[in-house]
Amino acid sequence: MITASLTARRRARELDELASRGQVDVLIVGGGVTGAGCALDAASRGLSVALVEADDLAFGTSRWSSKLVHGGLRYLAHGELGLAHESAVERNTLMTRTAPHLTRPMAQVFPAYGSATDTGPLLTRAGLHAGDALRRAARTPSALLPRPRAVPAAEALALAPGLRRGGLRGGLLSFDGALTDDARLVVAIARTAAAHGARVLTKLAATQLHADRVVARDGITGSTVELRAKQVVNATGVWAGSLSPSVRLRPSRGTHLVLDAERTGLGEASVMVPVPGELNRFVLLLPQPGGRVYLGLTDEPLDGAPEDVPTVPESDVDFLLGVASSVLERDLTREDVLGAFAGLRPLLEADGDTADLSRNHAVLTDPDTGVLTVVGGKLTTYRKMAEDAVDAAMRSTNLTAGPSRTGNLPLFGAASRRQLSAVDAPARLVAKYGTEAPRVAALGDVDPELALPVCDGTDVTAAEVVWAVRHEGALDTDDVLHRRTRLGLVPADADAARSRIADLVARTTEGLHTPA
Repeated sequence: MITASLTARRRARELDELASRGQVDVLIVGGGVTGAGCALDAASRGLSVALVEADDLAFGTSRWSSKLVHGGLRYLAHGELGLAHESAVERNTLMTRTAPHLTRPMAQVFPAYGSATDTGPLLTRAGLHAGDALRRAARTPSALLPRPRAVPAAEALALAPGLRRGGLRGGLLSFDGALTDDARLVVAIARTAAAHGARVLTKLAATQLHADRVVARDGITGSTVELRAKQVVNATGVWAGSLSPSVRLRPSRGTHLVLDAERTGLGEASVMVPVPGELNRFVLLLPQPGGRVYLGLTDEPLDGAPEDVPTVPESDVDFLLGVASSVLERDLTREDVLGAFAGLRPLLEADGDTADLSRNHAVLTDPDTGVLTVVGGKLTTYRKMAEDAVDAAMRSTNLTAGPSRTGNLPLFGAASRRQLSAVDAPARLVAKYGTEAPRVAALGDVDPELALPVCDGTDVTAAEVVWAVRHEGALDTDDVLHRRTRLGLVPADADAARSRIADLVARTTEGLHTPA
């Protein structure tokens, strides 16, 4: 029986089977949200599938997002009505069918300062009502994402107490979707793909891509393997051009800072701060579970080759702190920054500033190798990207399978919001694990040591570390710190938890690196 659990033992067994005698229908390179989405789409159609990832699930751009499920408002401002509608539809799919457990509505406050005749708030209001029309067209209920409305200053302050009081005339209130954690979304997609038979092989770095095979180096054993497929799909994001040279990208860097929610004075509502001198561009203050706030984001062209973990430049830090402080009662300083991260957007090469480049995706065929590359797009629209890539793979190889099923396929842990509210587990765990939350909590019931936090100042328990290794494909300490728990977003938290997590990982993985 195929299960959704990803373990070191399963990885070793499936890699051995595939390298020695297997050919799959579709082999996907890249373990981000797009690659995992391709694996799920293909496997759920009944195709045989393997996914190879050089490091870990969500190692690259997929863990560095704003954790938002966008409804397409920004695309409307650029006249991209089709992309805006697609985003609204995919937001609805995530929030109502495939991942209610990992998504939530987020209130957004657009504070208004200055003269009542300023055009900025008027344009924002028009945009929000256009975005609400997209919500209705996507059939997202207003009970989930309420309609936008104007709010007086007192209500704006009640929603975001840290706002600067002087000159505040009120504001606009709207709602969009948010993720509990973008990396957890990728893990859920990959586990659901594995439950449909996909082989999910992390720590396996592709070095050569051809239409029908991939040469890869095993990061655990150091050996080189050749894996065969009827069609290879390159889903490596900003690194796609290094494996398929015909792909031309112009990546941009989006930086976020991690702040303490109490020091910013924010509540549960996010705050959208207009960037001075620009229309339809905002800096976002985004409250997160666990008392953190993400402050982002920049949109700057990348100079040079993409780094595995992008560096945050000092200029980005200064820009974000300065813009955010313009609407806060208390100015933010570098002492308020607990951590920082940057993601690289895999934008297709074109003329113009990166902020103005289209977020449309494309499926490209390398004229020399025949490798398919899916690139561009946004996290919110990953499912549609995957569907288009698998459709292209089927056309190129004459594979026979039905249409995509993922629009109505719940991810592991998903249930309706009513059902989730009745799950017998702490709400914090339900927001991360959905219907599996009681199983995570039960580990601490069996062994009280596992119910304890991994370090002071965090709610993350030892049980979550054990669960990550036993079921979520975590193979080492960094997988747990940076992708399963996100403690790594704040270096001080990572330092405090590292030794405890390393011990738990070592004990849990003992004997699991060899085939059963």
